[in-house]
Formats: sequence, C-alpha cells, structure tokens
Amino acid sequence: MTVPKRRLSKMKGRKRRTHYVAAVPAVVKCPVCRTPVRPHMVCPKCGEYRKRRFIKPKEAGAGAGS
Repeated sequence: MTVPKRRLSKMKGRKRRTHYVAAVPAVVKCPVCRTPVRPHMVCPKCGEYRKRRFIKPKEAGAGAGS
C-alpha cells in the first residue's frame, strides 16, 4: 500500500472539501390540507396521497401518554 510522501496542508484539504454541501430537502404543499410535505409521501396530517386515504389522520391534542 502506498503512503503519501508529504502531509497535505490544511488549506489543500479544505479546498478539496468545498463542494461537500448538504442538499436542502424538497418540500411541496399537500393538495388537500395545504401543509408542507415531502414529495411522493403520504401527508401525516390528513393521511392522503394522490386523492386516496392511506393512514388515519392524526388527532389534534393526542399525546403519547394519553
């Protein structure tokens, strides 16, 4: 296995990593309830995707301990 002859400087490594950027997730509005959701995902508020109900909508005020 080869080994680098000289250690790279901090600036050289940082220049190489300038393009490592986190992508902003895409967000669209649910056509039924207008809440922001990820594309191609079931809306957690109304439970619909492509005009079909897949999950029961979450009730307001229902907590984990209730």
